[in-house]
Amino acid sequence: MVRTQIYLTEKEQKALQSLSHRTGKTQSELIREAIDDFIIRFSKEGRKEILQQAKGMWKDRDDLPDFDEIRQEWDRF
Repeated sequence: MVRTQIYLTEKEQKALQSLSHRTGKTQSELIREAIDDFIIRFSKEGRKEILQQAKGMWKDRDDLPDFDEIRQEWDRF
């Protein structure tokens, strides 16, 4: 591991400290987890995984408009 320093606002530091107490994890562990999540979210593989997890999330909903009908209306213009 490489040691690094970061600057936090007082609000961020207090929230991190509170989270640390609630989870039983060190502040360093929480920061590393947050950085890992951030890296995954913006990496190509991470974005693909997020899209795969979202696949089909609307398939069973009945409160959405008929998209085929909407597309046909747009095609008329």
